[in-house]
Amino acid sequence: MTKEEILGILKEERVHFFRLQFCDVNGMMKNIGIPKSQIEKALDGQMMFDGSSIDGFARIEESDMYLKPDFDTFSILPWRNKEGISTARIICDVYSSEETPFPGCPRVNLKRVLTSAHDMGYTMNVGTEAEFFLFKLDKDGLPTTDTDDASGYFSVDNEDSYGIDCRREIIETLEIMGFEVETSHHEVAQGQHEISFKYADAVRCADNTITFKWVVKTVALRRGLHATFMPKPVFGTNGSGMHTNQSLFNLDGSNAFYDKDDKEQLSKIAYNYIAGILKNAKGFSAVTNPLVNSYKRLVPGYEAPVYISWSASNRSALVRIPSSRGVGTRVEVRCPDPSCNPYLAFAMMLNAGLDGIRNELTPPPSVDLNIYDMSGDEKRTVGITNMPASLGQALEEYKKNPISRETLGNHIYEKYLFIKEAEWESYRIAVTDWERDHYLRI
Repeated sequence: MTKEEILGILKEERVHFFRLQFCDVNGMMKNIGIPKSQIEKALDGQMMFDGSSIDGFARIEESDMYLKPDFDTFSILPWRNKEGISTARIICDVYSSEETPFPGCPRVNLKRVLTSAHDMGYTMNVGTEAEFFLFKLDKDGLPTTDTDDASGYFSVDNEDSYGIDCRREIIETLEIMGFEVETSHHEVAQGQHEISFKYADAVRCADNTITFKWVVKTVALRRGLHATFMPKPVFGTNGSGMHTNQSLFNLDGSNAFYDKDDKEQLSKIAYNYIAGILKNAKGFSAVTNPLVNSYKRLVPGYEAPVYISWSASNRSALVRIPSSRGVGTRVEVRCPDPSCNPYLAFAMMLNAGLDGIRNELTPPPSVDLNIYDMSGDEKRTVGITNMPASLGQALEEYKKNPISRETLGNHIYEKYLFIKEAEWESYRIAVTDWERDHYLRI
C-alpha cells in the first residue's frame, strides 16, 4: 500500500484514531495511540516515543526513538467502531534518534537475519499453528482455569457451544483484517483450540502471529472469556504449542527444499537445514520456549516434542516433514510454544538452518518409530537426546551456542539473557504450593 491509499481509506472509513504498534524483546505487542490530526505525521515516520521503559530497549540517556510504519500492515480494527467512528492500526519498525534501524527491535533484527539468507540466495516462508485455551472469568473479572467445555480433539459444535461461537467470531475478525484462515478446530485438551492461517514471508508471518494473539484475546474478553497462550495452564493434560512450518525458496521462486529425485523428495539443502535445526535446537530453546512454564509442556506423555530427532512421518519427533511436496515442501519444527516472540524465534530457527547449509551438515537417520515407546537404551543407540528440561538449562545452552549472539546481535542477546535469568532466579527461589503440600506437615 501507499501513503495516499491509506489516507483515502482513513477518510472513507472515518478513522479518527490510529494505533502505532511494535513488539518488545519479550514478544509483547506495544501500542501508541494518536488522534486523527497526527496520522499523516505518523505515516511519515516522524512519531517519537520514549524507549527507556520498554523491556530490552534503550537506556534512559538514549531513549528517544522513532516509529517507522510498514504500510502493508495497515488494517481497520473491526471491534473499534463506535457511532461510525473507526480505529486503525499499523505495525512499525523502531529506529534510533539518528533515524537508523534500532538493533534492539526484534522486527528489525529478523530483517537483518533474512538479509543474510538473501545473500545466500534464499527467502523464508513461515506458517504458525498457535494453540490457545479459553477459560472463564471469575466474579471479579479475573482469569481462571475453569471451563464448561468437555470436548476433545476435533469435537463437533454441540459439545463446545461457547468455544465454537468465540472461534467463529475470531475467524470473522481475522478475515476482515485480511487474514486467509485455512482451518479451525477444537484441540485435545478441554477448552483448547487452534486456528490456522495461510503462511507468509517470515516478517509478515511474525506480524500475523502477534496480531492473531491480540485478536484472540480481544474477542474472547468481549465474550466474557479469557484466552491464554500460556504453554501449560493445566496440569495433567496437553499444553499449547506453536508448530512452526518453514521453508526456504530460491530467488527464482522455486522451493529450495524440494528434489523430486530423492527418496523423500527432499533436497540436499533441506537435509542441511534439518541438520542445522537439530544441532542448534538446545541453543534456541530459550527463545522458542521462553517461560519457566514452557518446560512443563516439554515433558513425555503429552505429544510434546521432547526428543531431538526428525522424521518424515513421526509426530513424536522434534522436526517433522509434512507430506506435501513440490511448492509445499517444508520443515515443521514442533517445539516452539505461543508465548515466544515470533520475530526472535523465526530468526533463531532460520539461522540454525542456515548454519547447517553453510557447513553442509548431514542429519542423522530419520526416526520413524514412536519415540515415546522407545526405551532409554534404544534412544541412546540411535543418538536421540532430549531438549532442555527447564528454563535454567535452556539458558545455559543459549549461552554456550555461538548462534545465539550471532542471530540476535549483542543488544538483544544481552538484554534477553538479563530478563530471562532474572525470571529463572525468581522462580528458582520461590516457594510453591507443591512444596507446601508435600513438605509442610512432615
